[in-house]
Amino acid sequence: MTVALPVEEVEPVEQVEQVVLLDADGVPVGAMDKARVHGTETPLHLAFSCYGFDRDGRMLLTRRSLGKQTWPGVWTNTCCGHPSPGEDLESAIRRRLRSELGVEPTSLRPVLPDFRYRAVAPDGIVENEVCPVYFAELPADPDPAADEVMDWRWVDPADFFRVVDAMPSLLSPWSVLQAGELRAEGVLRVES
Repeated sequence: MTVALPVEEVEPVEQVEQVVLLDADGVPVGAMDKARVHGTETPLHLAFSCYGFDRDGRMLLTRRSLGKQTWPGVWTNTCCGHPSPGEDLESAIRRRLRSELGVEPTSLRPVLPDFRYRAVAPDGIVENEVCPVYFAELPADPDPAADEVMDWRWVDPADFFRVVDAMPSLLSPWSVLQAGELRAEGVLRVES
């Protein structure tokens, strides 16, 4: 004989996204809820930036959703994010590309592994990150999550550099700084 026991319905617990806090030398020293980390006194933490390219060598730029806490509505690299504690960078990049843009990269490679920056938004919110930069091959157009990306464009890298030089305020400060390092390191060569 089988007895049916009442089953209590349990609401799924939403996991709190955390970021890895770093000391001045870039060594992990703890974690903090992502929702609390960015403010006027943002501690140094681990992040990443990714630039995606299609088969034709075009770069995918995205425009940040107006709901983003930092730099809403500005154009930027393909994808940014933070690895969770214990998550390696490549897994975090793949996770964000899937969740933010609905695309799986066919390859990833680090291009500026030591990139680090600090930037203050007009509203006083600070970004303070050790932020390795990766290039990814993307096999398809994105299908972005509206709460993350409000627009996107495939562009020739030379056009990206033209905007960096002529109107950097249209872009996120990290993408402008990264463009300078990509140029200086000869990582992204473009024909004028």
